[in-house]
Amino acid sequence: MTVEMAAELTAGHDARPVYRLRRVSKTFARRNIQALDSVDLTLTEGTFASVIGASGCGKSTLLKIMAGLMPPSTGSVILAGRPVTGPRQDIGMMFQQATLFPWRTTIENVVLPIEIRDGKAAARSKHAQARTLLELVGLKDFADVFPNELSGGMAQRAAICRMLVTEPAVLLLDEPFSALDELTRDYMNMELQKICMQRNATAFLVTHSIAEAVILSDVVYVMTPRPGRFAEAVTIDLPRPRTLDMVTTPRFGALVDRIRSHLDRGSFL
Repeated sequence: MTVEMAAELTAGHDARPVYRLRRVSKTFARRNIQALDSVDLTLTEGTFASVIGASGCGKSTLLKIMAGLMPPSTGSVILAGRPVTGPRQDIGMMFQQATLFPWRTTIENVVLPIEIRDGKAAARSKHAQARTLLELVGLKDFADVFPNELSGGMAQRAAICRMLVTEPAVLLLDEPFSALDELTRDYMNMELQKICMQRNATAFLVTHSIAEAVILSDVVYVMTPRPGRFAEAVTIDLPRPRTLDMVTTPRFGALVDRIRSHLDRGSFL
C-alpha cells in the first residue's frame, strides 16, 4: 500500500491532520551523504504511526527534523498549520534513556520543562496536573522520591509524564524502551497505548522492533536503506485496545512477515 493510501485509511472522514511532511530530504554536505530522499508523511489526530528500517537509513534524522532539532535540506514540515523551524512547545519528545536529574524528585523532574520555559512558579502550579499524570502511569506513590529509588521502567514512565505535562500536539518517540528487559518493555508498550488512547494523542515512533511497531501502530512505515524513503505504509488492522495475546495470532504473524519481507530486500536491522 502506498503512503498516500495509508494516510487516507487511518484519517477517516473527521480526523484532523496534525503533521504534514512534503518531499523532505536531508543531505549532509560535509560528508556528501544523503540521509533522506523525498519523504512524504501525514499524521492525523489520535493516530499512532511507526517507522522501521535498517540501521543508518535515516529514521533518527527524520525524527530530529520533525522535532525541529535539525532543518531539512529541502521540503516542508508543517505541524498544526505552522512550519516547524525549531523546537516548539507543542512537540513532545522521548529518547532511549529517561535522563532524570538525580537531585530532583520524580514530580520535580516531571515539571522541569515548565520550569525551564516559564519559571518556578509556573512549574509549581503544574504539580496537580503532574500528580494526575503520575497516577495515570502507576507512580502515584513515587511522586516525591528520587530517581535512584525508581526501576528502569518506572523512570521511563516518569519520562512519559514529563513529555505529556506540556500538553504537546504530537509525541515523537525515539526507541524509548529499547534499553529495558523484554517483560518490562512489553508492559511499557501497553502503558503507552493506554495513555495515547485516553488522551487521543498523536504519536510517531522510531523502532528496530517489528513486533513493537505492529502491536502499537495504526500504520507502520517501512524505510529503505540510505537514502531513506518510505517503501510501503503497512496498515495495522488489529482491533484496539491491543493485548499481548495478539502476538500469537495468525494476523499478527502475517503483518510481521509482510514488514520483514520488505526489510529483507534491503539490509539487515
